[in-house]
Amino acid sequence: MWKKYYNLRSVDELLVHLENNDGKTRIIAGGTDLMLEIERGLRPNLENLLDISRINGLSKIFEDSQGFIHIGPTVTHNDILASNLIRTKAIPLFQACWQIGSPQIRNRGTVVGNLVTASPANDTITPLLALNAKLMLRSKAAKRTVNLVDFYIGVRRTTLKPDEFVEEIIFKAITTPERGYFIKSALRRAQAISVVNACVILELEGEIIRNARITLGSVAPTVIHAKSAESYLDEKFISDEVIFTAAELAGKDATPISDVRGSDQYRSYVVSVIVKNALLAVISGEVDRSIPEKIVRLDTSTKVEEKELDPCKGNDIVTNINGNNYVFKEGFDKTLLHLIRENANLTGTKEGCGEGECGACTIYLDGKAVMSCLVPAPRAHQAKIVTIEGLQRDDQLHPIQQSFIDHAAVQCGFCTPGFVMSSAKLLEEIQNPTQNEIKQAITGNLCRCTGYYKIVEAIEAASKQI
Repeated sequence: MWKKYYNLRSVDELLVHLENNDGKTRIIAGGTDLMLEIERGLRPNLENLLDISRINGLSKIFEDSQGFIHIGPTVTHNDILASNLIRTKAIPLFQACWQIGSPQIRNRGTVVGNLVTASPANDTITPLLALNAKLMLRSKAAKRTVNLVDFYIGVRRTTLKPDEFVEEIIFKAITTPERGYFIKSALRRAQAISVVNACVILELEGEIIRNARITLGSVAPTVIHAKSAESYLDEKFISDEVIFTAAELAGKDATPISDVRGSDQYRSYVVSVIVKNALLAVISGEVDRSIPEKIVRLDTSTKVEEKELDPCKGNDIVTNINGNNYVFKEGFDKTLLHLIRENANLTGTKEGCGEGECGACTIYLDGKAVMSCLVPAPRAHQAKIVTIEGLQRDDQLHPIQQSFIDHAAVQCGFCTPGFVMSSAKLLEEIQNPTQNEIKQAITGNLCRCTGYYKIVEAIEAASKQI
């Protein structure tokens, strides 16, 4: 794990820590990728973690007077899904964030973190590359702007220097006559890494295609442009033959490998299929048909008056769990899950996969449902946490807990705390949710005993009692 963890309070403080970075210091905001790398021993030299998640001013999303959209380094995927600006003027990025992980993962994972991790399968890289995004990189000595296409130099390799951080993402908003669409193929409908993904942005003038941009993910060492398909489409009149040919060319532009998720031949074939579907969606104008009007985020946090974060004193973690104040003098180098279970002795929160896949460890962190196995324990400092033990009041079960009992939605019970936490947060967020919204809410929770019919039934019944 780490030796020192800093809950930073300002960008200036961050730049000082980065100034003499010798490769043993990492920035953490969401940490949904980094925490897995640490747990798997892929960061053996790591000593310092710099938590920027609560630095004021880094979570902004705005459009400037020239029509450029700016996204800060702590903007999460769920922040994107809460932004009408992104939904109306950068729909491919909106679609990509909607298909990442689960609500709990999207409450922690950041767009910048997804870019910096630099996996060619990462979903937000593909639309941002098609949007010709730029990154503003900042160190104590200087600032520099890098085109996203030039940021990547290999698998999980970027041009980011040890003393730099990504200050913001900048790209031109999509405006008429442009249209864009992101699409992915994965092995399941939620919580799945892309086998292949693609983004198509076209400028349409009547029946003529101009300025086609097609980007492909998980088919090369870095996310790439389908250059031959882009060139072919220029100045073409829309027709079935043109769409089919462009899709076939995109498949040939891919140079994928074979791995556990798919063979190289399969990936090349799927590229052609999803690019064709994306072209049809863009040309038809039905680019947002796959996204529900109401996005479930499992987030009831509210903006409060900003106050300065007190630093940790030594390794002490001062926090509030279920309304009770705690001071932890041990457990500084654990995950939040293990701090809760082993140091607070609140064992209702379960460890299933330990990788953010199963949802058994779902808790609330400052009003947001998160996977506690992917949160560093020191992030609890001066935070408010709710676990399964904190749902009931005055010895009365929460309505969702009682409903799970009444509708036989519990079998072995191991996954139940996570389902209950997700369900209770849903009912805080949305009154009388639809069945589709219920299914959205529990995409991050896996039950290995049976189907989900009784669970959905229990949530529906509880919603009528609250």
